Amino acid sequence: MPRFPRNEIISLVGEAPRFDLAESVGPNLRVGELLGAGFDDLSLGYGTAPGDAALRQLIATAHGVEADDVVVTVGGMHALFLLAFTLCEPGDEAVVAGPVFPLARNVLTTVGATVHTLPFSFDRGYQPDLAELRRLLTPQTKLVSLASPQNPSGVAIAAATLREIVAMMQTHAPQAWLVLDETYREATYGDDTAAPSAATLGPRVVTVASLSKCHGAAGLRIGWAITRDAALREQLVTAKFNTVISCSALDEAAAVQVLTQRDRVLGERRELLGRNRSLVEAWVARHAAQVEWVRPDAGALCCVRLKHEAFDDAAVDRFHAQLSRHGVRVAPGTWFGESARVFRLGFGLLGPIELQQALAAVAATFSAGHPRFGGTAA
Repeated sequence: MPRFPRNEIISLVGEAPRFDLAESVGPNLRVGELLGAGFDDLSLGYGTAPGDAALRQLIATAHGVEADDVVVTVGGMHALFLLAFTLCEPGDEAVVAGPVFPLARNVLTTVGATVHTLPFSFDRGYQPDLAELRRLLTPQTKLVSLASPQNPSGVAIAAATLREIVAMMQTHAPQAWLVLDETYREATYGDDTAAPSAATLGPRVVTVASLSKCHGAAGLRIGWAITRDAALREQLVTAKFNTVISCSALDEAAAVQVLTQRDRVLGERRELLGRNRSLVEAWVARHAAQVEWVRPDAGALCCVRLKHEAFDDAAVDRFHAQLSRHGVRVAPGTWFGESARVFRLGFGLLGPIELQQALAAVAATFSAGHPRFGGTAA
């Protein structure tokens, strides 16, 4: 019986420190913001296997598809699991980005797929190497799993590049499906426009997202998969029924309220993300002797790297060990299959004042106990 491998990213659902820079979410919605119309006559019976009709229509409208193209799931991870379980037999080949949110890889290995890694490196700005993807694709490839924007970097894959990937798959892996996780797509900065969804990019493209990251509603456990292939949609609905039967009627009703108020919900979060990304950018610039980053395109997250000139391997270990003494947590790159000197910094959960305090605490570790660190803690 295959088992899921353990990864220390599970600590994110444990006790939080004072300054949690490991999280990739923005501020959480409060129930009081949503209660009202739509709850008075709510029945707490089973929902439908595809998902609440009103909720599917709201999701479909936001993605330029039909409501029947949408399957509502128990969070985005449930959608990724159902797709891996449905599309991959043991021994089938799959391609997954690396670094990657570890659970997205785990669902493929757990169903017995032979997983190949398409590297996305810090030095390449976390952009895909299409020549390497071509090398990995074979007629046995059944699934290519990517994210845009990516986790942990927040870097998006350009629409033109996605079209190249779809065309390449049609030629070299005609049985394969492109599964694109768009969880962070709408978490843009300030007045930046969100990139269009890739849901209509091709007949063998499936997109996945949830309310967790952009909308501040991770506790609702509502996600979705969008496919324009009727046969695959029916398989996903059947697989969902056999795993969870249906989503919570209460969660779906609350999700309808979130998406009905999406302009307000997203607008407030985008304003905060814009301010906070600017704070991180300025912090990186002040500490350019110690750290560098890849500027994210969307999402409440980015990748920061401790420079080789300032940190030897032992110093990298000390940096991570000392953070907890300052009440700070970041997400080590090793959680995602990245170098230990890279860490994911989440800048959306804290307000601007707290974020500046947290960044100062991180900088304080630069000069602690090692003459090569230097710099100030401001």
